[in-house]
Amino acid sequence: MGYGIIALKGNAMSLVSAGIIDLSKFDDHHIKLKKIFERTVGLIDEYHPDELAIEAPFFGKNVQSMLKLGRAQGVAIAGALSRNMPVFEYSPKKIKQSITGNGNASKEQVAAMLQSLLQFEEMPKFLDATDGLGAAVCHYFQNGNVATKSGQKSKSFSGWKAFLQENPDRKG
Repeated sequence: MGYGIIALKGNAMSLVSAGIIDLSKFDDHHIKLKKIFERTVGLIDEYHPDELAIEAPFFGKNVQSMLKLGRAQGVAIAGALSRNMPVFEYSPKKIKQSITGNGNASKEQVAAMLQSLLQFEEMPKFLDATDGLGAAVCHYFQNGNVATKSGQKSKSFSGWKAFLQENPDRKG
């Protein structure tokens, strides 16, 4: 499970932290859920974010995988709610559309665009980390938190293409 934390200073967005919650050493699904909750609360206590943006559950072919993913997402949401933090959910397509302009973009395309947007040099080892980061950046874009060149707040952007049209100087 990936996570990403961004900071906003004026109209600049920067990477604070990104990584994964490594659950591979645990066999018991309930222990994995406990670790997700603990790590989510730990990240909140360490970085003090204002909001949590998370990828909403999606429909897949494997019902057991969907159930496990939904539980993991629910536990992360519960961690945020335990710290009185607002939670926002975005579909995988909405996140991809917001970051790349293409709702069907690959994980690699999303990661490359995030690298360009946030100007980080080294790509995280696991693309799950950029998935978490993608939810944070999508939330930022969707809530009209991007200032235009004139310094005024803009409305939300439908994707990267719309953002570039309004902010040509921000192109990497």
